[in-house]
Amino acid sequence: MNKSELVQEFAQETGMHPGAAEYVINEIFTAMTESLVKGDGIEIRGFGSFVVREYAPYKGRNPKSGTSIQVQEKKLPFFKVGKELKERVVNFNVKKK
Repeated sequence: MNKSELVQEFAQETGMHPGAAEYVINEIFTAMTESLVKGDGIEIRGFGSFVVREYAPYKGRNPKSGTSIQVQEKKLPFFKVGKELKERVVNFNVKKK
């Protein structure tokens, strides 16, 4: 599912105009992004949590030339799936077999 499909599904489920539904979805994503930029985590019970992980600098290798390079420290968003979502996906896959 991509963002436009999410907006369409949300609009149908709520009876909202697609333009209004898109605005709501955009506001949710903006709030989540701003929270992660500030270094705060996001927890959605039953779905999962988003946190920002910090990675220390390290020596890497350029795959094309093979030369050693220094990779600078970085912060990246990380998603950890919630127990309920994990169980639903696992059970869904088991039932399909």
